[in-house]
Amino acid sequence: MAQPARPPYVPADTLTPQRDMSHAHFRPGDQVVILKGVAEGELWGDAMTVVAPSWHTPTDEDGWRLRNPNGGEQTFITAHPRYLVHLSRRCPDCLIHLRALENHLTPKVDSTDTVIDCGWYSTTALNQLVHTADARDGR
Repeated sequence: MAQPARPPYVPADTLTPQRDMSHAHFRPGDQVVILKGVAEGELWGDAMTVVAPSWHTPTDEDGWRLRNPNGGEQTFITAHPRYLVHLSRRCPDCLIHLRALENHLTPKVDSTDTVIDCGWYSTTALNQLVHTADARDGR
């Protein structure tokens, strides 16, 4: 996949912050994706493996420690369950969320070959993934 570009207009992901996903929905070993943008008219993101329960400091809620199988600077991160979508199984809740995001966001982004990172997430100094709508005090 090409290096992600930043679009001149970044569509807001207003659905994920409102998603009510319990910690118990995911289990160690689950394959998940964190959706980050649009490529060729489809959503794309980072595929990871759920490793262990972990406190998610940016939201002060139960989160999951995730492992990026490709390694890199952030091989392990902590994320809130509402940021995750199952890859390893056909999960109705995750499929409904995925479809809602596709319907809401992809029409707002040019569907060229460009890989677009919409900048919905950042990573804190503690390797905690945080959605822009969940960021506190600029973190």
